[in-house]
Amino acid sequence: MSGVEVDENENSPGIESAQQNGSPYQDETSQHNSNLDDDQGIESRPHDATENITAPTRTIKDLFNPPRDIAKIRQRLFEVQQKIDLQAHEFDFYWPYVDNVWVRQHRGGQDRTGLYITDYYACRLQRPTYTPKPVSQPRPEGTPTRKKQIREGGKCHMKLKVVRYRGGYQSVTINQLGDKTEHLHDLDTMDKIKRTTVLMDIARSEVMQGYMPASVFTVMSEDEQKLAASGGRHLSRNDVRNASQAWRQQYKEELRVHDGYKYDHGNGIVRQEGNIPLSQAVAQAIDSDLAYHVTLPPSTLHFPEESRTFLEPYLPPQNAPGIKDGALPHVTLTYASSMDSCLSLAPGIQTVLSGPQSKAMTHYLRSRHDAILIGVRTALVDDPALNCRLEGAGGYGGIGWERQPRPVIIDPRARWMLTPQTRIMRTVAEGKGLAPWVIIAPGFAMDPARLDALRYFGGDYVGCTDFDKRWRLRWEAILKALAAEGIRSVMVEGGGYVVNELLSPDHSNYVSSVIVTVAPTYFGQGGAQVSPAPRRDGVGRPTVAVRFKDVRWQGLGEDAVMCGRIPEVEGVPVHTLLPEVQPSSGPVSFFGPVQAGAQSLVQRAVPTSQSDAS
Repeated sequence: MSGVEVDENENSPGIESAQQNGSPYQDETSQHNSNLDDDQGIESRPHDATENITAPTRTIKDLFNPPRDIAKIRQRLFEVQQKIDLQAHEFDFYWPYVDNVWVRQHRGGQDRTGLYITDYYACRLQRPTYTPKPVSQPRPEGTPTRKKQIREGGKCHMKLKVVRYRGGYQSVTINQLGDKTEHLHDLDTMDKIKRTTVLMDIARSEVMQGYMPASVFTVMSEDEQKLAASGGRHLSRNDVRNASQAWRQQYKEELRVHDGYKYDHGNGIVRQEGNIPLSQAVAQAIDSDLAYHVTLPPSTLHFPEESRTFLEPYLPPQNAPGIKDGALPHVTLTYASSMDSCLSLAPGIQTVLSGPQSKAMTHYLRSRHDAILIGVRTALVDDPALNCRLEGAGGYGGIGWERQPRPVIIDPRARWMLTPQTRIMRTVAEGKGLAPWVIIAPGFAMDPARLDALRYFGGDYVGCTDFDKRWRLRWEAILKALAAEGIRSVMVEGGGYVVNELLSPDHSNYVSSVIVTVAPTYFGQGGAQVSPAPRRDGVGRPTVAVRFKDVRWQGLGEDAVMCGRIPEVEGVPVHTLLPEVQPSSGPVSFFGPVQAGAQSLVQRAVPTSQSDAS
């Protein structure tokens, strides 16, 4: 490959030495892999006279094995079209990839609780950039023309508000600020003007191992696609020199080129014939270094793409717009039962029904909904996590709280006692799920300590004030409250009381689709059954309670999955569903829009640092 021209002032003793000794790199027989022993993938780093130099945090491995979808992530952090929620460690990791775009203006400080820290950022081009322009003015004979930095270019007024939450979980929320919603330039313009901290750190880490900046630049430029994805399309040798200047001023020994490369007069640093690129050598070392790869939690589930097709017609549309006033979320009723329609061996006994394939399907269904709803009895008995463990979800290889549904617990009497040891709270603290919204009826005195504890983890108690004739919370009111908070789809998982309620004639019109997993098992008498209230015809004779339409059966392992819809019940109003949207094949993104709909019927104050939608 072609190299770069080497400045004679960069390290002339080293170049002369290489030329005088007959190019010692030509007879080099060892491959790059023999030098991949330390953390950097090359030789040990010299430490002489470098005690005051800050150690780099990125290495060449970060360039040749970049984060998943780093180019897309940089673009979204550049545009910030909607609110972005990241876990704190993710923000600290990804933000240096775009710190050439955003400049912190000032720190807004902490709120009274000390849990929220607010920073304000502005586009670096809020002021014209510096561009070198020659200035025509008399200069002494033999003196080069002076170049003066002159401000020029347009102005960009994009601003951000960045809120860091340090409570029961660690998160960072990024929002646009002001009325300017788009940059006046693209991301490549910023990459051309200034390099990111990541690139400069990688360059410095290589030079601090004793390599010439020209050699480092040649190595970094070998994989142009990965370099561009990290913002280095316009990286130059001078950038590498600038990144390592402080270290090179203290390091007095001779710098060298990478093994397998040589100085070619007129062409700069080039790779020797017969040697593989260092980028490939590092990639091979990474492939063999299992400790370097991101490991998924052992409980991560996989649900293959080919198994998802039959579910698509019964699921809410992906990337759907916000809910309009008066509309209710898409409601998917799903549960697993035995062949005698039992959910468990007896009421109050946790019972495993689904096989491994069906369990993975359940978590895929969770990933496709904004919220997952259960009754308080199920919460008390099962102590569920109510998260999505599918590969690619937040905490399981995904970013932020991507594909994680919001747990919703129907608990009118506030019986569910949440503690930091509750499974769902431990899941939140581990960054693997969202905190719940607990729907309660008014009139129950709420202990302030319980309220503060739930809010500390990002959840809240939701007061619902609409009752039916039997003084029970009305499903329409519950769904409207969720819609008002931006919830576009709800997956109802149980338990038996909730399932039977929604299958009854009075409430079945709120259900958009039903997905039932039937296990090849009989529980026998005494089991907790799914058996909705009976229906009668006009003369009082009993009739079928529910017969589904648009039914499809699908085998999944040893289980059978039935998908269907409930026919409309005459005389019962049909709720307004989401507008019809063609399903998208792409995954639900953690950058997806979250818009408020109807006037809220809730009395709550949820911290803004977690997304209300997956």
